[in-house]
Amino acid sequence: MNLFSNTNYNFTKWRWHALAFSALIVLLGLVQIARHGLPLGIDFSGGTIVVLKFQQPTSEEAVRKALDVLPGEKVVQQYGAAQAHEVLVRLPQGPEVEQGTSLEQGARQVTEAVRKANIGQFETISTEIVGPVIGKDLQRKGIYATLASIFGITMYIAFRFRLSFAVGAIAATLHDVVVTLAVLTFFGYELSLNIIAAILTITGYSVNDTIVIFDRVRENFRTMRGSSLEHQVNTAVNQTLSRTIITAGTTFLSVLALYIFGGEVLEGFAFTMLVGIISGTYSTVFIASAIAIALSKNEANTPAAPAAPARTAADRQRRRERRNA
Repeated sequence: MNLFSNTNYNFTKWRWHALAFSALIVLLGLVQIARHGLPLGIDFSGGTIVVLKFQQPTSEEAVRKALDVLPGEKVVQQYGAAQAHEVLVRLPQGPEVEQGTSLEQGARQVTEAVRKANIGQFETISTEIVGPVIGKDLQRKGIYATLASIFGITMYIAFRFRLSFAVGAIAATLHDVVVTLAVLTFFGYELSLNIIAAILTITGYSVNDTIVIFDRVRENFRTMRGSSLEHQVNTAVNQTLSRTIITAGTTFLSVLALYIFGGEVLEGFAFTMLVGIISGTYSTVFIASAIAIALSKNEANTPAAPAAPARTAADRQRRRERRNA
């Protein structure tokens, strides 16, 4: 299916504007992360999450007052749709949990405190408990998985194309990761295993789009030898424009449906994917290509080794005489 035919949009013309815009977004994202940090979910920080379902509407403030008898900081928030009357309670887990204290003690304390407060009939529909040691181990493995995937992608692109293209693709991928993390921080989503899975998916998705364009650029090297690199790259982006829009559009609509109808468990994953699809499509067209063009020009401008002086007819005659001697 071809949405566009014979398009000739000058994407490379705006590459410096796109790089400046992306640099600004990444800088703001890093500042946001540095100021507020990445909000870690229970998978990485450790703690206890209890979801209570009340038979009648119950305010978060009433539940919060009922839990005032428990020590430490507590997070109380509505869970799911308002008509479901569900409240999520999160308790941080202390180091004493690893010293023999029952992992379920916090969950029992929550249910007992709410029951004694007599704020309404309820049932415990979900309990999630992660110790701090397990949380740190999951955090370490999540970082390793992300770095390993980026390293493997770099090696593949450098082997299949050239190093400058690999650097462009990885720069675009890192751009997508930082932008996604910044948006997650802005909207208050906690970093969990689901979100790590979405980030890894975004990494592969973005690089796949980039490889499609780079592969077309490699074909244009042979058919457009007299053209500049900017023209070859711009032609490749236009040639794959229909494929890029169809792929990104269908994936976006599928993930949007998952975000709307998937429930609380998949909301973070779906939101991360939505941000990553937008950022990945943008970075494929503008960031990866722009960096590849700039680095390829630097490679072309690198002075080559001096050529050996041409042999004269007298030199060739002397060599023949030495061989015949």
